[in-house]
Amino acid sequence: MLQKLLLALGCIVFAFSTLNAQTRDELQKQQQQIQREINDLNNELASIKGNKKAALRAYQAVQSKIRARENLINNIRKDVKLLDETVFRNEREIYRLNKELDTLKMNYGKSIVFAYKNRGSNEYLNFLFSADNFNDAIKRMAYLKSYRQNRETQAQTITKTQDLLKQTTITLANNRKEKAGALQSESSQLQVLEADKKEKDQVVTQLKDQEKDITAQIAKRQKENQKLAAAVKAAIRRDIEEAQRKEKERLAKLKAASIEEQKREKERLDKERQDVLAKNSAKSTANKPKPTDATTGVTAAKPIERSESVFESTKEGLTMSLNFENNKGKLPWPIDGGKVTGEFGIQTIPGTLLKADNQGIFIVSNVGANIKCVADGEVSTILDVDDYQAVIVKHGKYYTVYNRLSSVNVTKGQTVKAGTLIGKVGANLQNEGEFEFQVMNEKTQYQNPRNWLKR
Repeated sequence: MLQKLLLALGCIVFAFSTLNAQTRDELQKQQQQIQREINDLNNELASIKGNKKAALRAYQAVQSKIRARENLINNIRKDVKLLDETVFRNEREIYRLNKELDTLKMNYGKSIVFAYKNRGSNEYLNFLFSADNFNDAIKRMAYLKSYRQNRETQAQTITKTQDLLKQTTITLANNRKEKAGALQSESSQLQVLEADKKEKDQVVTQLKDQEKDITAQIAKRQKENQKLAAAVKAAIRRDIEEAQRKEKERLAKLKAASIEEQKREKERLDKERQDVLAKNSAKSTANKPKPTDATTGVTAAKPIERSESVFESTKEGLTMSLNFENNKGKLPWPIDGGKVTGEFGIQTIPGTLLKADNQGIFIVSNVGANIKCVADGEVSTILDVDDYQAVIVKHGKYYTVYNRLSSVNVTKGQTVKAGTLIGKVGANLQNEGEFEFQVMNEKTQYQNPRNWLKR
């Protein structure tokens, strides 16, 4: 029994260690990924160093590097915390094993002393021959045999406990060494972070010297974005009107049918919609009890509620919306490679009057690089915005916009898949390849594309 208990405790310790190791492996992989990102940003900064026209891009790269460095430091701190927990757990386990070992040795010593004192006596024979019958004598023999086996088991348990104690002690020493290394790495990264902030201050100084020119560039871009926003809003409004027109036609046609046919059609559409929703939420509702009809005792399917949208009145539109939602945080990037140089939302530069309100993210790449669709959908509209082109793709009730393209490879109304070539990257004022990617819903509510794209 004691051996089984010891084995179980050993398994628990091993399980905790394995789980912790897996978590630390994930953290270390993230650290490597962040470090690669920082290296890429350092290379980018080195390539544009001294280029006055690229001062704004340099500031954005430094900002990205600082964010990445802070993420790396937070990651290292999580690693240190995990190591602290592991050290504490192993110290407690060593204390328990030492206590256990003392108890085992004491009990084993008592049994050895007892056996030594009774080695020449006839008590064992008396114990056997005093049995009432033959079966009782067999049981007494089995008892004496198990007593001897128990001493052997005690000795084996002591040896195994000593081995486990030795192994845990070695693990503890390694954990402390790893923790010391992690703390040293954290200290080193904090020093580099301070250097990154000083580098940012230098770039801001350069921006102040060019504030007038950069303000003009930002104003030009904001004007383009206003034109694009108005065109996108108009395109979505046309899509809504067209969807409403088709729905009215369907209802008018249905109205001419018999009441029975109307009922069957309504039931068919409702069932079709519920089937799509049920299939989508099957995983999340698998373990939840379903309501039971009180009259029949049969489990009733509870209707799945969802806010109505004219774009989801058909099975295809609803499926497309759900597929887009289910891939939030997992959508592929619209371009291979490239660097984000303009983040979503209001962007300001401390110490200057520079300010921009981005409705998407701006990505720098090679001029003419391929832009790909991020999800299955339908090309809603193709726009001309000043010197560039833009493509709007509808994904059920969601939209993605690919702006600042030099050329377009799709046509209006075309069904596209994730990975379909949309167009080519155009050149910005600095003759660098740059385009904008936006995500919104049917109400023209812009959303941060980073929340939808995979890391």
